[in-house]
Amino acid sequence: MSTFEFLLQGMLVACQPMNLLYALIGVTLGTAVGVLPGIGPALTVALLLPVTYKLDPAGSLIMFAGIYYGGMYGGSTTSILLNTPGESASIVTALEGNKMARAGRGGPALATAAIGSFVAGLIATLLLAFIAPSIVKLALVFGPREYFALMVLAFVTVSSAFGDSTLRGLTSLFIGFALAIIGIDQQTGQARMSFGVPDLLDGIEVTTLAVAMFAIGETLYIAAQGSRAPDKVEAVKGSLWMNAQDWARSWKPWLRGTFIGFPIGAMPAGGAEIGTFLSYATEKRLTKHPEEFGNGAIEGVAGPEAANNASAAGTLVPLLTLGLPTTATAAIMLAGFQQYGLQPGPLLFATNPQLVWGLIASLLIANFMLLVLNLPMIGLWVRLLTIPRPWLYAGILLFATLGTIGANPSVFELGMLLAFGLLGFIMRIFGYPIAPVVVGLILGPLAEQQLRRALAISQGDPTALVMSPVAAVLLAVAAAALIIPLILRARGRGQVLAQLAASED
Repeated sequence: MSTFEFLLQGMLVACQPMNLLYALIGVTLGTAVGVLPGIGPALTVALLLPVTYKLDPAGSLIMFAGIYYGGMYGGSTTSILLNTPGESASIVTALEGNKMARAGRGGPALATAAIGSFVAGLIATLLLAFIAPSIVKLALVFGPREYFALMVLAFVTVSSAFGDSTLRGLTSLFIGFALAIIGIDQQTGQARMSFGVPDLLDGIEVTTLAVAMFAIGETLYIAAQGSRAPDKVEAVKGSLWMNAQDWARSWKPWLRGTFIGFPIGAMPAGGAEIGTFLSYATEKRLTKHPEEFGNGAIEGVAGPEAANNASAAGTLVPLLTLGLPTTATAAIMLAGFQQYGLQPGPLLFATNPQLVWGLIASLLIANFMLLVLNLPMIGLWVRLLTIPRPWLYAGILLFATLGTIGANPSVFELGMLLAFGLLGFIMRIFGYPIAPVVVGLILGPLAEQQLRRALAISQGDPTALVMSPVAAVLLAVAAAALIIPLILRARGRGQVLAQLAASED
């Protein structure tokens, strides 16, 4: 079957009334959460993981994808009106968007962000549909050593992509590995690190860890910040719509942003932040109105917002085809797949095509829903910014606890929720990224399984891991991704010290 036929089949799945409802719930929740400062789609998906145990796999994953896309849309509202990005990928939008809002052009800024997100999401989802099958064909020739090398690359790039320090990222990853060891060994049937506690024999629940680290940890961290001055929300003045000049200045940045954001999101070391910064730099270099940059240039909103949403679709390429998450939200979505016994990767396209293509088709529908939700209902999203923070985070704490009890009614599980919440809080205080812990817990056992298989096939010869050209290249790229940033940082530090020494002389 061709990609078009698969996509048409996916549309039939996505257009079922219940799946349409799940998509609508997802995009609405995602937009609302994206609008609220400090709460991202990863936290929302983590909170909803326990709730979706009773849903069918297609419905829950369609809802999660809607939340992901909606969170990317909603983050622009906070950036433009409050100068406080709801998502890290919306930081660049605040640079020009808030200046436009202060100058009374908040309406056109919100409109170009919403339409740019729609255009980028539409093109990027179609690119996902046509590129994914080719990557699947390539990945189907992978053996255990190639998969192990691919996961090593994923571990290194995830550790580098999240947080400011590679060492801290790797430390977080190894915490995830340590937690992944707990439970019964799948190959030998022996209990490992369970300390005689029967509740630990099944291992650590990914859902409990994700909810604790993202929701409980974040709530405790915000509470520890204490009270601060309320943020000033810029009022939306005048028309919400764009004039002819705004359209003329926006359509090229929308397209450029899409084709910058998508490949960066699709790379194992991708992430929306890199694409948005590159798009902003590109628009600044190509603009015919350089004097407006820094004072409210519409291109500086249109390009980065398109790149932001295109990268969201790009992130699903490695997740669906190889089972590799490159963002925190993708890591939680991977946990969502696993709670239904599904492992994203090349075999998922063969064993569960309806689910995969239904999910991809639902992204096209979610884009239309988001355009309808974002432009006419901007007043409602602005009102969400006035919710007092104590109410907001108390609600998150309550919802996280009830969700965990609903999924696994156990006092021990609640104790784990609190313990991991405190761990997440401590890690945030000391600047350690949270996502690598979840990635380590999810992918650690899979990497161990592939390593043991590869060594069993080679009768214990470790050199077999690099005898395959594909595995050798992947491991070399992983080593380069780890070593080159350290060399560059050391060289930069050396230059700074040399300059300081020269200035003292």
